[in-house]
Parts: sequence; structure tokens; C-alpha cells
Amino acid sequence: MLRTALRLTAVAVCVVVVVLPVQTTPSAEKTRRPLAPADLTRLRAVVSVSPSPDGRFVAYVVSVPRRPLRDPDGPAWTELHVYDVVARRSIPFVTGAVNVSAVAWTPDSRHISFLSKRAGDQHTSLYVISVSGGEAIRVLQHTTAITGYSWSPDGRQVAFTATEPTPPSVAALRKQGFNQEIYEEDRPFVRVWVAELENWQPVAVRKLDLPGSASTLLWSPVGPVLAVCLAPTPLIDDHYMRRRIHFVHADTGEVLAKVNNPGKLGHMAWSPDGRWLAFVSAAHVHDPAEGRLMVADPQSGKYRVLIGEFDGHVTDVAWEDRRTLRVLAAEGVWTTISRISLDGGRREVLIGPGGPVFTQLAVADHGRLTVLRGETPRHPRELYIWAAGEPKPVRVTNVNPWLADIQLGRQEVIRYHARDGLEIEAILIRPVGWRSDRRYPLVVMVHGGPESHVPNGWVTRYAYPGQIAAGRGFAVVYPNYRGSTGRGVEFSMLDHGDPAGKEFDDLVDCVDYLVETGLVDRTKVAVTGGSYGGYATAWCATYYSDRFAAGVMFVGISDKISKAGTTDIPDEIYLVHDRHRLWEAWQLFLERSPIYHVQRARTPLLILHGKNDPRVHPSQSLELYRHLKTLGRVPVRLVFYPGEGHGNRRAASRFDYVLRAMRWLEHFVVKGRKELPPAELDYRKALQVLEERR
Repeated sequence: MLRTALRLTAVAVCVVVVVLPVQTTPSAEKTRRPLAPADLTRLRAVVSVSPSPDGRFVAYVVSVPRRPLRDPDGPAWTELHVYDVVARRSIPFVTGAVNVSAVAWTPDSRHISFLSKRAGDQHTSLYVISVSGGEAIRVLQHTTAITGYSWSPDGRQVAFTATEPTPPSVAALRKQGFNQEIYEEDRPFVRVWVAELENWQPVAVRKLDLPGSASTLLWSPVGPVLAVCLAPTPLIDDHYMRRRIHFVHADTGEVLAKVNNPGKLGHMAWSPDGRWLAFVSAAHVHDPAEGRLMVADPQSGKYRVLIGEFDGHVTDVAWEDRRTLRVLAAEGVWTTISRISLDGGRREVLIGPGGPVFTQLAVADHGRLTVLRGETPRHPRELYIWAAGEPKPVRVTNVNPWLADIQLGRQEVIRYHARDGLEIEAILIRPVGWRSDRRYPLVVMVHGGPESHVPNGWVTRYAYPGQIAAGRGFAVVYPNYRGSTGRGVEFSMLDHGDPAGKEFDDLVDCVDYLVETGLVDRTKVAVTGGSYGGYATAWCATYYSDRFAAGVMFVGISDKISKAGTTDIPDEIYLVHDRHRLWEAWQLFLERSPIYHVQRARTPLLILHGKNDPRVHPSQSLELYRHLKTLGRVPVRLVFYPGEGHGNRRAASRFDYVLRAMRWLEHFVVKGRKELPPAELDYRKALQVLEERR
């Protein structure tokens, strides 16, 4: 049942209010317990923030996990809440068993718009709800799901994206059994439509004939011009590597100019006067991640770099006024907020490293209000408000108040030198109840990408259960090995052409460093990770098997040769990772495959994979499992998750994963067992910890 929005003036219904600054007071030490796997089934997070143009309110979306064995299985619910900046209180607007996404404001700040599939909808549709309360109104539905949208400056039109519908003749044939798939050829393009509205109802809808498959689109704040990101095809490889910004006339569909951004494309934002479009881009085609700030002229498409070489990556940008930008950047394991003028020059750092890790930034009220999504080692993502004249952002929500009763392991930043002298950063969590006179088992948690990094924020999730492991007596480390983002383009390219080389040596060097500090027992070290982190796990469980007592591999790579021919991102892998095609480096691909070293394997390995993974084909897991099983020298188990792709989305799959992974690590590393643990899990027993606390 959906909860109808209430008026923001009604004091009696205010919830989720945190007096600022936030300081939680834990319960008595003896009543606190470590984080348990079951806690992940109730861990909420703010997933997006959007201020009204006048700065009076902030709409934000909260993810609410479904409860295993109680709720229908599926991904987390997403609820809409609104924070009143003046009254300093928050109101739940659309909550319960709902899925709200793409939250924005109408230009007059009077209505919140969002995408959702509600009762009676055949596909995801566009809704608006008054900030004064009431029920949401469906503004627009389409023959397929609406995937994105942007309002015109006067709010009378809305541009939106959706996939092309299946032609009726094809749909009729499919009903008669002709459901063959023409691989990579029959994927529908994402197109752009513009709808004219009267009284929140469409009176005319026109399709724009644009050259490619659309993703992000933004309507200029002045005039009928759209900035649209177009890729040559709907394939994910083209989305990653070949998306380009097109400036399009919203009335005619004419392409006015094109920006030949030099590589991967990130966030973009119009200047208030519509004269410039700021965007985040890779520095060049071989740059693994977008991270340079640029501005483009919508009349010519020409662009210039505002923030180029620096030891970090720009992640978000907003305009304070028509000449000044506010910039969010990852720098090492921290984030910074800076100001830079349109003319370029030196960045003015407003918030330096060392505070909360911010992951989204927005500006309203002509630059007088900055809204952020942020996290710390003590809590997942929350809403932060930064008013003009205030010294720093202030956290205003607390979506997990129960975390005050949880005893967390101490989290810190460490730096060590790899064997070639390169300094590497990592996030370390000490075991709950850590003592300096003891050595502890260690879990090395390896991030994917590798073009990503682990910041010093909230690092615990179902596939990387850091605080859960710390609560079970493990030390946990997240190395930001070479190839990670956050330290500039050069650092992120240090692994190019050298897969499983120095990048994974960095992991072993991290273990050696922690052993030398006296924290870790060298004989009790485990490794886990997903995607590229799964590749690292497979490598550590074979090539470096003498160093690891257990491994948990998730959607990982085992055979570089077959991987090259079964992934949906062959060009991305070639351009920003391997830098060789398979036929140019057969021996390299062979020798950097974990299965090439499978006879060295002595590490008990749990392998988990989504059965519908297009990125790393499930056969990668099957290959390694089959060879280990045939050799029969080490315990191995393979778990497939039907319906899951490159990562688990459903509540049941996630809960199974964390329970299975933790049991594997404790069974082989802590208890030193040699045989396989049971295949079955007792989910109800694992959930009892929550019932006992009620």
C-alpha cells in the first residue's frame, strides 16, 4: 500500500529529522554487537538527491531492502522523501512497496517528478506530485518504459527517452514461436521523444530522428535546445566508449552541433544562461575512466578543458552562476569540493580531504544552497545540506538509526610501498575488539573495474562484507591497487598491457605489509572480490595459491582467451585495459589466465556467478570449477544465481551470497577445515539476530 504525501506544513507527521550536526550516542557498550549478515537486509541508503530550483526543498530517494522470507523477492524498494530546508524536517512522500527513480523538479519548484511503474501501468511512466502533498499524477505513459526525461524551461514540454517498440508484425510472429535472437542485431535503439503538456496531460508527442541510441538528455535552461548523449548502437561497448554529446533542436530534431569528447563520458550540466555545457570526460580514448572537467559551446560543439591533469578524478559538477562551477572530485580515498571559474585557472578548494566522502553534488537558489549525498565509515549514504555562509556541509538525515547500537571495527587509511617502490593506498578495518598483542586472520577485498577505487566511506555491502568480517574477528583490507581511479589518469593506466601483473602483485605486497606490522597471521589470509576483483581472486587462488588459505570469487575471469570472445565489452577491454587484441598476444593472454596455473591451486575456492551475466560469461566460472574439480586437490564449489547478471540485485540472492561467503571464510581460514561445508544454508536462523533485538 502506497503512502500518500502529506503537507510539509503539518508538524505532527515529521520524521527522519537529525538535529545538526549529527552525533549519535551509542547504547551502553555491553549491549552493542557487531554487524551481522542479517543487518544487510535492513540497511538503507540515500541513493539520489535533488534540490528544488528555489532551494526551499530537497527531494531524495531512499533504498529499502526487501526482507528475505517475508517480502516478495526482488531488488530494493526505492522511496521518495522530501526535506524542508527552512523548517529542517523531512516528510515521506511515496513510500512502501514502491520503486521511484529519476527524481527531478518542475522549473517552478512546485512539483516533483519521477519515474515509476504503479498499479495499472504497463510500463514505467512519468509522474508528478505537488510539494504541498496529495496523490501523484501520471503525466506521461509510452508504448515502452520511459528511461529518462528532462523538462523544458517553462515546464510545458518534456523530452524523454524510451526504447523503440517491437513492430506489431514481429510481436505477432513471436507469439507463434518465432522468438529467435539475432545476437547484437535485434537490440532496440533508445530514442528521444518530446511531449507537449496541458494540465499535466500530453496533447502532442513527437519523435526526434537522431543518429544513434540515446542515453542522458538535458534541456537547456533557455530555448529549445537539448544536450543528448548518443552512441552509434545500443550495445554496451558503444555506450562505454563511443557516446558523444549532440546539441539538438527540440522542435525539429536538427543536430545543431556535436562534441567529439575524447573518450568515456560522465556527468554534464548546463550553465544558467545556456551558453555552455560542462561535462566530465576521459582525457583520451585509452583513459580508463571519465574524470577531466570540460566545457563545450553548444553552437559549435568545440570544447576546452577546465580541469585536466591532477591527481584525482572529477565525479560531478554544478553551476553556481553563469561563470562559476562547483566541482566534486575523488582524490585518493577522499573527496574534495572546489570552485573554478569558466575562464579556468587555479581551483579554489572549498572542502579538502578528510571529511565525509561525497558521491553526488547539486546546487540551487542561484548558488546559495549546495546539496550532497555523503557517507562515512560509520554510516552509508545520507543527505547533506550546505547553505551559503556555513563553514561545511551538515548531515540532515539518519536512515539507519539502529547503527548506533552496532559495534564497528576501527576503519583507517593505510599506505604501503609495492615491491617496485610505488606507494599504494588502502582502507583497513581492524577486527572488532582488536588488541595490539594479537595476530588476526585477514580478508583482502579486491574492488572491480579496475577503474574504480574504495574511498574511506561506508565500505560494507553484500559482496564486500567488511564490517561483518571484522565482527567475526577478521582484519579486512581494501587495496586501491595500480589501475584504480582517484589518483589521476597516469596512475589509472599503470596496469595497461599487464593484466594480472604488477596490479595483483600489489595485493600480495599489501598482505606482507600487514604481516610486518604485526596485525596479520600470515597463514590465515583469504581473498575475495567481484568482476575484476573476481579475476584477482582467481589469480591469487592459483598463481599465488601458497599465500591464501581461502578465496571467494564472484563473477570473475579465469580464462583471458575465452573471455575475449564471450564478453559484451571487447573494445572497452582492448582500449583501456589489455591494449592488445587476442591474436596479437596469444601467449600473454594464456599466461595471465588463472586456469593456466590451475595445477598450483591449493586454495579452497568458492565460486559464485549470475547465470545471465553478459559482461563476464558464466562459463568463466565453470571453466575454473571444472579444472579444479577434475584435479581434485582442493575444495571447490560453484554456485549459479538464475536470473542474475553481473552482480546480484535480488534480496534472496544477496542474502545467500553473504551467508555463503562468510561461512566459507570462517570454515577454512578460522577453523582450518579441509572438507567442504554443507551446501545448504539456514536462512531463518541467520535472521534470528534481528528478531532477538526487537
